[in-house]
Amino acid sequence: MLMAHPTVLRNLIEQYEVLRVLHAESGGPEARQRMDDVAYTLCVSTGTSDVDSALVAARHQLPGARPEDDSVLSA
Repeated sequence: MLMAHPTVLRNLIEQYEVLRVLHAESGGPEARQRMDDVAYTLCVSTGTSDVDSALVAARHQLPGARPEDDSVLSA
């Protein structure tokens, strides 16, 4: 499997988090579509099938990530 560059993953994580904070999922159609697009790209980039798994996988692929770090699982 190809691995996404850490810079790309970091950018996708940041975009998704900003959209989530701005409540894009309950926003207009453009905001919802952008959030869906970022979530899909995260899934494809990490080889996962849902955005929560994609976020965990992406964070673990970043430099300095510890395999036992589960802090990203906090709700």
